[in-house]
Amino acid sequence: MRALGLLGQVDLPAQIAAVPRARRYVRDLLKGIDHPHTDDALLLLTELVTNSVRHSDSGRCPSGRITIAVAHHDGTLHIDVIDAGSAAGHRPLVCAGVTPDSGGGRGLWLVRELSSAWGWYEILAGRVVWFQLSGR
Repeated sequence: MRALGLLGQVDLPAQIAAVPRARRYVRDLLKGIDHPHTDDALLLLTELVTNSVRHSDSGRCPSGRITIAVAHHDGTLHIDVIDAGSAAGHRPLVCAGVTPDSGGGRGLWLVRELSSAWGWYEILAGRVVWFQLSGR
């Protein structure tokens, strides 16, 4: 398999104001590829950026940053949200017992339910949480 083709990458302050900025950035990138699941991509991006701002060390630091990277290959969209991780040891987990009617804790549940694949891994600079959406 060939490598994913990077559509774009943006670095943003880890503040709640980054959520609409990230959505606009990714929406504009995706206009060029006409992906059938653009709305799902924007919803899942919103969840991951919000989690980064609320739960990572990036969001706890006044100068904290997050990075969003968007790639596309053979109809599959791949989005990474990169932050400083969590020194407190918090890991991205789908909350147990979450349903579509739950009042909270649905972010990663939505990512799991709507994406064709998702996951996370640690890097030297922190953590990457990613998802993919198949165009098929």
